[in-house]
Amino acid sequence: MNKQNTKKNVYELTQERLRMIFNEFDNIYVSFSGGKDSGILLELCIDYIRKNNLNRKIGVFHMDYEIQYRMTIDYVDRILEANKDILEVYRVCVPFKVRTCTSMYQQYWRPWEKEKEDMWVRQMPKGVMTQEDFPFYNENMWDYNFQIEFAKWLHQKKNAIRTCCLVGIRTQESYHRWRTIYKTSKLLLYHNYRWSTKIDNDVYNLYPIYDWKTTDVWTANGKFGWDYNKLYDLYYQAGVCLEKQRVASPFISEATESLYLYKAIDPDTWGRMIGRVNGVNFTAIYGNSYAMGRQSPKLPPGHTWKSFMEFLLSTLPEESRRNYLGKLETSIKFWRTKGGCLSEETIQRLQDLNIPIEVRNTTNYKTDKRPVMMEYLDDINIPEFREIPTYKRMCICILRNDHACKYMGFALTKEEKKMKDYILKQYQNIWT
Repeated sequence: MNKQNTKKNVYELTQERLRMIFNEFDNIYVSFSGGKDSGILLELCIDYIRKNNLNRKIGVFHMDYEIQYRMTIDYVDRILEANKDILEVYRVCVPFKVRTCTSMYQQYWRPWEKEKEDMWVRQMPKGVMTQEDFPFYNENMWDYNFQIEFAKWLHQKKNAIRTCCLVGIRTQESYHRWRTIYKTSKLLLYHNYRWSTKIDNDVYNLYPIYDWKTTDVWTANGKFGWDYNKLYDLYYQAGVCLEKQRVASPFISEATESLYLYKAIDPDTWGRMIGRVNGVNFTAIYGNSYAMGRQSPKLPPGHTWKSFMEFLLSTLPEESRRNYLGKLETSIKFWRTKGGCLSEETIQRLQDLNIPIEVRNTTNYKTDKRPVMMEYLDDINIPEFREIPTYKRMCICILRNDHACKYMGFALTKEEKKMKDYILKQYQNIWT
């Protein structure tokens, strides 16, 4: 396994973290998706309880998204059944909003939506918790908001002294996950543990396997003979690299490239998916092609990237078009008035290309980079392409049905900012 300080490997370090967690938290639950990371974390906790003969149970929070591989459902069922003596299960089937990048018409879809029961991909499992079980649920709630509210609700329901949700994220997986660990304010840490985030008073997210590598996960499964989602075997046989073997919602941006595998791996589920969410079949066919902004999309003859963007916008429904134009307007204003923070190397490359820029020396952001003000370019061929404002980036967003413009790192819309402000208001007393 991956060595951390030449003395202890990640498994041994995780045992120390679990010892602290089980000693200091009276209410513990694992966020379990059925993927390899949350699976290994749940196995570690189950193993810890059994080896140490702890007279306690651990919660398992599983958000059932309705549409997922049959093998994932079977794996979840196996784990919950095999360890039911020490597990308190919260299996949730709720019609929260979930982002989709398969359609120009839909920015989100809802699993288990009552009005569409005749279109459900499968029957709702028995004994699950539905929206009626959660007084905090409302129809405007996104899946990630639901997770936060669930943590606070469970803390109160259990009348707990201290609650933690164990989350199986690893910094190796993405920059976003790295930021979760290393960019959290010290005021929101639990006793200065870097792998923690405060959610509410006495409620925390903890990430005890944050420093594991993918090879560590599979080494542990093999060494200890733990169960795992057999979907990963099929991914391997299909030639999917380890870093892209995901068990997430099939319609988010990160999953669209491998959506086509559903047809081969789980054809029964695939047949029902086509009519469930708009654009699924098209994305499965073209999700890894130029048509959806993958593999460096090519510019059609006779177009600039700006004119191609305008053409793409003209083909969209009114609501989607307004959404992208709002993002673009915000971004253009940002780069003209505030500027994006770029490294000295990137600034030098722009200057070498004689691109008009204005460089400032100070910024309100905590970074060594400097703010650079500039106009939108049509395209640019430098390694930091994604950091520079270009119309080509906007075209890629539209082609990928990236309604949130995550690829661009765009500013929030008014609706998204309203939601963010609402969440911050809920937590305003945490650090005061």
